[in-house]
Amino acid sequence: MEKHHLYQPIGTLPGVGEKRAKIYQKLGIETPYDLLFHFPRTYIDFTAPVKIADTENGVYAAVKCRVVQRLAPAFVRKGLSFYRVVVTDGDSDFVLVFYNTPYTYQAMKAGDEYYVYGKLTGGFTRREMQAPQVQKAENALLLQPIYPQTAGLTSVMIRTNVARALQILEQEPIETLPAKLRAAYQLCGLNDALRAVHRPQSAKELEAAQHRLAFEELLQFQLGTLMLRHYSTAQTASAKMENADLSDFFGAIPFSLTHAQQHAIEVICSDLCRAKPMNRLLQGDVGSGKTVVAAAAAAFAAKNGRQTVLMAPTEILAQQHLQTLTEFLSPIGISPVLLTGSTKAKEKRAIKAQIADGTAQVVVGTHAVIQKDTEFNDLGLVITDEQHRFGVAQRAALAEKGGFPHKLVMSATPIPRTLALIIYGDLDITVLDEMPKGRLPIQTFAVTGGYRERAYSFIREHLDKGEQAYLVCAMIEESDQLENVQAAESYAESLKTGAFANYRVGLLHGKMKPQDKEAIMAAMKAHEIDLLVCTTVVEVGVDVPNATIILIENADRFGLAQLHQLRGRVGRGQVQSYCILVTDSRREDARERLKVMSRTANGFAIAEEDLKLRGPGDFFGHAQHGMPPLMQAAFCSNMPLVSETQAAAKSLLERDPELRSPEVQPLRTAVLTLFAKNGENGLN
Repeated sequence: MEKHHLYQPIGTLPGVGEKRAKIYQKLGIETPYDLLFHFPRTYIDFTAPVKIADTENGVYAAVKCRVVQRLAPAFVRKGLSFYRVVVTDGDSDFVLVFYNTPYTYQAMKAGDEYYVYGKLTGGFTRREMQAPQVQKAENALLLQPIYPQTAGLTSVMIRTNVARALQILEQEPIETLPAKLRAAYQLCGLNDALRAVHRPQSAKELEAAQHRLAFEELLQFQLGTLMLRHYSTAQTASAKMENADLSDFFGAIPFSLTHAQQHAIEVICSDLCRAKPMNRLLQGDVGSGKTVVAAAAAAFAAKNGRQTVLMAPTEILAQQHLQTLTEFLSPIGISPVLLTGSTKAKEKRAIKAQIADGTAQVVVGTHAVIQKDTEFNDLGLVITDEQHRFGVAQRAALAEKGGFPHKLVMSATPIPRTLALIIYGDLDITVLDEMPKGRLPIQTFAVTGGYRERAYSFIREHLDKGEQAYLVCAMIEESDQLENVQAAESYAESLKTGAFANYRVGLLHGKMKPQDKEAIMAAMKAHEIDLLVCTTVVEVGVDVPNATIILIENADRFGLAQLHQLRGRVGRGQVQSYCILVTDSRREDARERLKVMSRTANGFAIAEEDLKLRGPGDFFGHAQHGMPPLMQAAFCSNMPLVSETQAAAKSLLERDPELRSPEVQPLRTAVLTLFAKNGENGLN
């Protein structure tokens, strides 16, 4: 039987070709089917065109117009020519200006009607629309899709290729949801949804299409995570552990554990003694003390003769975990080792030999620990930090190193429980909801740019006391799109020669080499830097107890969850700490978000507020490796959709735990494809 044409290589689609196919592959689009799921990021609305007299300069507008005449082309210089067409909206004339596009100009005949969209400029006597989007009125698409693009690929190209893919879909229809399920939840068919999301005839039709696609995307993900949970609980752990005495570990810790930490350790150790592999999420706010819980679990495994590996998303964080775990475990005779991409070859070989023969009881690392040539002697416990940066696939790849080891996932990202059940649907959840004693609440202030000099003076006072500070920028390079955002590089330079000329100013950003980042953070920790100018690379895990102030420029550009993570870089010692949020935004929603930050330090309360203010998109906006993009779900800020898909997934699996019946085979295939990279510990 011939393969469905939607699943052929994207290069076989008429109008694509080899060169464009390679560009599509950069976007993860391998087939026409993938292209149909490359959804528009927005739409130009031509359904209510305006009159030119009602528009302001500098504003984009959609106008219905008729061609009056074409003016003579102007050839300015080699490589630059422009073409002008006089049009009227029935009341006023204006001019369309095209650059180096003679085809559109030549196609526009006097008397023809068009819809145009662009930015208006000009004076009272002659208004202009520069480089407008143009479509003929007689066959216009009144809600015109605009797609996520990349270099060498325009929205017009994508629209043209999508149209050909839709022709194939019309000839060879597809459907993934059973008819009974569609009827129960009043969902349109997949073919209709895909056509409508790319070529909507009305806002109502588009809304119905987006609802169907969002429903299925969430349903597939929840089915996958529930099936993973079922699969995990059906396995036997690689070896059941016995109860072990941790009194020497607790005696060596230089502080008292909170009740929440004690409870988490008890639950985890109980899990480790069961025959089923543990799959647990340890979710705790910034500074709640997750690492000591992880250390206790590693000590418990070591006392059972089993190895533990902790994988962190960055080398900086891995190095920090090594130091903390060494502090907790070395007093009881356990010496953790570090394995990262930048570990020197000779040292790497020696460490891998220790891992292979079991000498290394606790291994800390980055992605280097999941490479094929890293062999464990007896891996009993896998701990991953900041799960949202790894995703299901990498956790599974790491778990394959030891058959079916116990798995503990740590996350400092507070997520409302409903969303946590989606993202971590295959895990049991334990929450550290209590802060260690002695931690002073961070005082948070939201100010306008007019208070910046006073803020600088406040920071200098604290630096003079021997404390340290962070200044966070939203980006690292100048950008036309983000006006008034100070790039970190130029910002750092201006501070070195200006407000902080007498202090040691450092710079940390995401484009630096890993070894350079680590050198900067080591210098910050050693107090060789007083003030660190940085981007959000400092967001997760970096621990400098002497840092007491963080100033965040353009704070309105960050979500509440991210602001809370950034604020958590200070307040890690015994001295009062401060967070200063600087913004000149007049938007009410931005001001409300910053008020929330000033009111509460509770990460879970902040997460709930973020959900109300911004919808799920703020949580799903992070790259989730091995998870669906949830692009359509991000359109929907209504939690009833989440509840509906959870109920639908549970109902389907109660009747058919492995989705084997004929009517759900297409859905099963879609779920398996989604989780295909999860390896042997995933779905198969």
